[in-house]
Amino acid sequence: MNAVDIHHLGYAYGSVPALQDLSFSVAEGELFCIIGPNGSGKTTLLKLIAGIKASPPEAVHIFGEAHRNYPRKALARMVAMVPQLVQEDFPFRVLETVLMGRTPHMGILGLEREIDYDIAAQAMAFTGVAHLAERTLDQLSGGEQQRVSIARAICQEPRVILLDEPTAALDLAHQIRIMDLMEKLKSEKAVSVVMVSHDINLAAMYADRVLLLKDGRRVGLGTPADVLGRELLEKTYGCRLLIDKSPVGNVPRVNLIPEKFS
Repeated sequence: MNAVDIHHLGYAYGSVPALQDLSFSVAEGELFCIIGPNGSGKTTLLKLIAGIKASPPEAVHIFGEAHRNYPRKALARMVAMVPQLVQEDFPFRVLETVLMGRTPHMGILGLEREIDYDIAAQAMAFTGVAHLAERTLDQLSGGEQQRVSIARAICQEPRVILLDEPTAALDLAHQIRIMDLMEKLKSEKAVSVVMVSHDINLAAMYADRVLLLKDGRRVGLGTPADVLGRELLEKTYGCRLLIDKSPVGNVPRVNLIPEKFS
């Protein structure tokens, strides 16, 4: 059974289409990357899968069930979303932030139990932020904040994690740490990871499959080797590129060609 199935999904902001007749599936335990130019509908797609935005009745299925068949708490136990980093108005402590992921599992009173603290501790250990538990978010680096957000998502114990640009604005070392964490999440916890990224080369190195969007439509779907070809990428992004083989693995490497070298 697939983790996510999208059937002829369309979505518009007023009269402006964001997604058009989009269909694809994400396999259970897959690391699936969504790439494409700005304005191609990537973040909108994540929000529809997460249930943050309402989708047409039969357009989005999670493990074979349409969104409408999941009560809100039940869907939150299945799918967690890590948004792009935003500045918190009130800087919670790391432990408090991670415990927020337990909300779908709590009773009416919303009181944490011993098991909730245990799961939060495991999530912080998994993401390498346990030593930061008593610090507030405004005391952390961008990379540390991102790992805390991922720990909160893991604390939900979901079967699917959605990430919107998890490596944006991070330095090279933190980018690799986040991507290695996604690989570990997939392999050790059997979680399906769906990630939006502007970094095509990171997608090439880590993704099992890549979905390429343009103007809300699917223009490519397959392994990085299948999708990341020069002709298709140049047509999609509107710039000159050189595609060769990465020296660190049997995956494509995408190089921009600046106008001054043309």
